[in-house]
Amino acid sequence: MANSTEKVVTKYTAKDFSSDQDVRWCPGCGDYSILAQVQRTFPEIVTEHKENIVWVSGIGCSSRFPYYMNTYGIHGIHGRAATIASGVKIANPDLAVWVATGDGDMLSIGGNHFIHACRKNIDIKILMFNNRIYGLTKGQYSPTSEKGKVTKTTPFGSVDYPFNPISLAIGSEASFIARSLDRNAKHMQEMIRRAGEHKGTAFIEIFQNCNIFNDGAFELLTEKDTKEDNVLVMEHEKPLVFGKNSDKGIKLDGMTPVVVDLSAGEFTKDDLWIHDEFEKSPARAIILSHMEEMPGMPTPIGIFRQIHKETYDEGIERQIANIKSKKGEGDLEKILFSGNTWEVK
Repeated sequence: MANSTEKVVTKYTAKDFSSDQDVRWCPGCGDYSILAQVQRTFPEIVTEHKENIVWVSGIGCSSRFPYYMNTYGIHGIHGRAATIASGVKIANPDLAVWVATGDGDMLSIGGNHFIHACRKNIDIKILMFNNRIYGLTKGQYSPTSEKGKVTKTTPFGSVDYPFNPISLAIGSEASFIARSLDRNAKHMQEMIRRAGEHKGTAFIEIFQNCNIFNDGAFELLTEKDTKEDNVLVMEHEKPLVFGKNSDKGIKLDGMTPVVVDLSAGEFTKDDLWIHDEFEKSPARAIILSHMEEMPGMPTPIGIFRQIHKETYDEGIERQIANIKSKKGEGDLEKILFSGNTWEVK
């Protein structure tokens, strides 16, 4: 007979995380790939009680996600996914709380909630589908749309400077920051798995094609003929190498990244920037986050930064236990009728 304290390991399959709801996204949408990779990865992450998983979303195409996962879920209101997820986690510390959101939902009305979830290091996992457009409301520019973007709400081109989501997450002190592509299934699975293993706020930006309102936004990074020369896959403790023949590398000139040619003999892999995702200083992660904005530079994918520190929910639990050990269980009625009182005549 098994010991009652032993963990019961359940072997789940992708099918166990697929709900009975018809998936209602436009044919060809990148969201299908994200859903598939989550369902394929979760059997590795979840080894007991899938009932302890909650998906939270706001509003937008991405926010239909909880309907399609056979777990608990909350379809919230616009921009409030991080807030709802924070409350769920703090009230129920044993739950694994995941967020599905989009660039419009998370970074416009939800921007303030996002940065504070990162700052507090609440143990939630955020997947942000970034298609650089508002899809559900039919093609308006979003907080990540590039400057000059022509849309229904910017017919002469956007004059806004877009958010850099990775830089924002680093600056807000999220403890796990990564990026992946909807068309790179294996890489996305690895990022989801790593985020699931992390303790703290994990943020993954996923470049996702909206084939209706912003088709081809990331084609340089996903098409067979161009992706290898335009995508830099970051791996811990490995040099930053890219190119069709792995013949290009990234070298730091002071604090400025430069592309060097590895085929000419002047430079070798020993001269290159070695990626350290656990580096305490955020300085290099910030440089990486802005690399795609520099002419001639590739777009990094992978883990930009991962640090380990106490989570907000752990801090609350520790504080409550400490106070209880000193003062015993609290009395709610006593609290409500204590402190300053006023008599109105």
